[in-house]
Amino acid sequence: MTDTLPDRLSTDPASPYFDGELLQRGIGIRFKGVEKTNVEEYCVSEGWVRVSVGKTLDRRGKPMTLKLQGPVEPYLRDAPAIED
Repeated sequence: MTDTLPDRLSTDPASPYFDGELLQRGIGIRFKGVEKTNVEEYCVSEGWVRVSVGKTLDRRGKPMTLKLQGPVEPYLRDAPAIED
């Protein structure tokens, strides 16, 4: 597997942007320079993230989300350390 991350990724298995193997490796998201742990979906080229709002669910049982605009920086959490 390569270390390049997709432009858009979702944690919802019903989404066409879902990638289970990549999510198991561990993806971190920095949004406006701050680490976010509640991101449901992101798009780097359009500059937005969808974050879950507490534990509330919609009528289909999926988490309620807010779409926030700003710079998005995804990274792999298990990226190998660079040795000198």
